[in-house]
Amino acid sequence: IIYRDLKPENIMLNSQGHVKLTDFGLCKESIHDGTVTHTFCGTIEYMAPEILMRSGHNRAVDWWSLGALMYDMLTGAPPFTGENRKKTIDKILKCKLSLPPYLTQEARDLLKRLLKRNASSRLGAGPGDAAEVQAHPFFRFINWEDLLARKVEPPFRPILQSADDVSQFDSKFTSQTPVDSPDDSTLSESANQVFLGFTYVAPSVLENIKEKFSFEPKIRSPRRIMDSPRTLPSPGWARSPLLPGVGPSVLHSPQEQAMDMSSVEQMDITSSSEASAPLPIRQPAGINHMKQQAYPLVAKRPEHLRMNL
Repeated sequence: IIYRDLKPENIMLNSQGHVKLTDFGLCKESIHDGTVTHTFCGTIEYMAPEILMRSGHNRAVDWWSLGALMYDMLTGAPPFTGENRKKTIDKILKCKLSLPPYLTQEARDLLKRLLKRNASSRLGAGPGDAAEVQAHPFFRFINWEDLLARKVEPPFRPILQSADDVSQFDSKFTSQTPVDSPDDSTLSESANQVFLGFTYVAPSVLENIKEKFSFEPKIRSPRRIMDSPRTLPSPGWARSPLLPGVGPSVLHSPQEQAMDMSSVEQMDITSSSEASAPLPIRQPAGINHMKQQAYPLVAKRPEHLRMNL
């Protein structure tokens, strides 16, 4: 038999203070030497690599879970944890085991041998099974026969008023309304694999999204005109003329172009020839071309609109 769900939540104490395991729903029977099973089940932080890879597993997965549980009890957290389900799995399969310096040499050696990714070389995976683990120096002060016979005095014995006393449980859980477990699924094991991780919020899709999604179109930033001479104005926009005493030209929308032309005729645009027109284009040095008038149509303009060059 393989347990496949060893974790702190499934380890209880009876009224005498002795350890009891609960939740045998993931157990698998008749797993003898040389036989494997491929069911993907358990709690990610305590699952062995061969379960995650679906390469087939046997009773050696429980020894990995024991190593993860002991690491959790000695340090306060499982050995491999990530921000989400996918990253946790990646660390279990690839990351190096990190051991805090305050652990004893026996504890470090036991964790290393239990948390070997190669299941065949894992402590307890050999023909000796549990005897290999019991013989480790970390347990040298444990009398296993007395422990199994419940002759060892537990370090803690809960004080209970009755068989139904739940005062030792967190009120966060005892205040919840009990809900019956659903009936066994009628789907096959392979069909249930499609819904793996369904209770999570699409971890492989949304884990990198940092901003809130909105159906409203985003407002584009204004185009740069003054600091980028290659940036052209959008179609439908026109640049206002450069007038005397006025700063750099600005863009006007088509709606702003409609203005009273009579006000334009009253403007005196001949008062400053230096600011009324750009300088003529200078020919490259060394090239002798016939000089042409920069503005050949000036003479045909009305007198009050001519530019003095």
